[in-house]
Amino acid sequence: MDELKARIKKSWRGALIGGLVCAAIGWILLTPVGLKVAHWSYDVPFAVRGSIYPNEVAMVYLDEQSHVALKQPYDKPWNRSLHAKLLRRLTREHARAVIFDIVFADPGPDPDVDADFAKAIQENGRVVLAADEHEGNDGQQVFDPPYQPFFDACEGRCGSTALYHDNDQVNRYHLAATKSNESFSSEAWTMARFLAVPYTENDSNKFVPFNLNYYGPSGTIPSTSFYLAITNETELPPNFFAGKVVFVGARYFTKFSGERKDEYPTPFSYWYGGTFTCGVEVQATAFLNLYRHDFLFRIPARAEYAIMLLGGFIGAFGLALLRPLLATLTAILLAVLAFVVDYTLFVHFHLWFAWMIPVLVQIPMAFVWSIVLNSVQLYVEKRLVEQSLALYLSPKLVKKFANNPKLLKPGAEKQLLTILFSDIAGFTTISEGMDSDDLARLMNEYFQSAVQNCIHSTDGTVVKYIGDAIFAFWNAPDLQGDHAYRACEAALKFRAQDTHKANGKPLITRIGLHTGVANVGNFGSDTRVDYTAIGENINLASRMEGLNKYLHTRVLITSDTKNEIDGRLITRYLGLFRLKGFERAVGVYELMARAENEAETRELRSRFADALETFANRNFAGAKTAFQRVLEFQPDDGPSQFYLEQIDEIVAAELPDDWKGDITLKDK
Repeated sequence: MDELKARIKKSWRGALIGGLVCAAIGWILLTPVGLKVAHWSYDVPFAVRGSIYPNEVAMVYLDEQSHVALKQPYDKPWNRSLHAKLLRRLTREHARAVIFDIVFADPGPDPDVDADFAKAIQENGRVVLAADEHEGNDGQQVFDPPYQPFFDACEGRCGSTALYHDNDQVNRYHLAATKSNESFSSEAWTMARFLAVPYTENDSNKFVPFNLNYYGPSGTIPSTSFYLAITNETELPPNFFAGKVVFVGARYFTKFSGERKDEYPTPFSYWYGGTFTCGVEVQATAFLNLYRHDFLFRIPARAEYAIMLLGGFIGAFGLALLRPLLATLTAILLAVLAFVVDYTLFVHFHLWFAWMIPVLVQIPMAFVWSIVLNSVQLYVEKRLVEQSLALYLSPKLVKKFANNPKLLKPGAEKQLLTILFSDIAGFTTISEGMDSDDLARLMNEYFQSAVQNCIHSTDGTVVKYIGDAIFAFWNAPDLQGDHAYRACEAALKFRAQDTHKANGKPLITRIGLHTGVANVGNFGSDTRVDYTAIGENINLASRMEGLNKYLHTRVLITSDTKNEIDGRLITRYLGLFRLKGFERAVGVYELMARAENEAETRELRSRFADALETFANRNFAGAKTAFQRVLEFQPDDGPSQFYLEQIDEIVAAELPDDWKGDITLKDK
């Protein structure tokens, strides 16, 4: 919960933008702009559901085989005696009703044949004929009834052959009638109304378009060729037409050869080899939808807009708050959920909505926005980490640890460190009277040189600046097997770097080094931390820096650090010191030079070692003489001067029996 609150606090602005954009895209795609996506939303569930096999309808096709078998011309209407023969068979088999999806607009060449066909229609008594309509002079649709004897024989039961398709030629909806011609309805509606289907009893329903619920690809509805139905009754199962509504119409052609084919793609055409469905089968599907009351409706526009707006906003807002892996899984889950909801509505409630808009557009867009937002945030966080680490670490270590955000969280662990404290000798006195801007510029130059050329060049970690002092350490956060050597190398670089001046006086850096265990890590609150180290060994390193003031030296290290460098650098043992705040005596060494320069300080170190040994053996007179010999060789040797000053005080003091030459300092 706390992590979620933190994510919301950090990402709510970006999440809000993503939510608003996805909601707006959903709104736009519900307009004609997104019509193609809406079509896919209607089409896809049919493939998942598969075929349904209705048995209330049978199809009789005027197909290619019937043209050939019955020797009927392609460029003229069929002999109407064939229709009469078919109709009498359907009457004998007690077909429930018959629809001729064939327009009989004019008299045929033989009046006796027309009269016989009209008689067959009248004998059956349950026939619906197709009729044409055209646009009148006033722009309204005008009903063209069939040839009058046929119209009278069917008692005026006529229906329009008109079909409505989208711009991709797919018939997705059925409209029974228009307000401009209320008395004229589709074949499907006319037949359903004749059979007293409950939905058609409310006459206003015929002005409400509904989406077709296709039962399968072309041929799903039981069918036969026209020629089989009239020439070979044994070819079909017994009572094939009994109790069924029979649709009679052309398959592949609505009119004559050479004219536009009366066939249309359906949602099943995508999945069944591109098979098309003829117009009469579309009419039969519309009738079955009315008869079975399983036609489809798109959910109300307000509900669909609510889904796209609220769902798009909440989904995008939520994904933006999640980590990439969880966002990926959630996006997939949301896409699956959108389909499951639509499919449940589709199968069980005969409803659908444009679910492809969230699946194909909103959810991918929200997911991409989530990834982009997280990537930007990670980039910013990484840059902040780098900037924060750059305050402490060398550029090489910054690159190494930039991908470790844990370094910015509170927490510490014990770690062996080599600790450095530096200070500018007499800085307060030297800087007196300096202009504050000049002083700031001088210190920035000094710190830049000290950090870049000395500490970071040896991969040390700068902890903080304390006035003119620097606190740094090695072996954290990156483990370094030679951390003590690196720290000593940095100290030698301090001593060798160009001398900065203030008021014409050189800035002399004094350094104290100590190696010991400390608690190192981030100390502070959740909102602000400092990467530092604490413990008595930190204080000891600080005391070592301060000891330089008494010994007039530049770089002092403890015996612990001396042991770590293992003779790789030249040092001089300066004795045992009891520093303020520490009970035990600490062995102190002066860091003098690199190994290749050993000869330059050999005589000084030898004379001083003899003097110090004489001092530790309580031969103070001899020690005094020995230290004076050191000064004869090196007149400005600070440690020798220090011991000469201490001898007089020690001679007058009462020394314990276990005294081994250690000096106790009362001040820092």
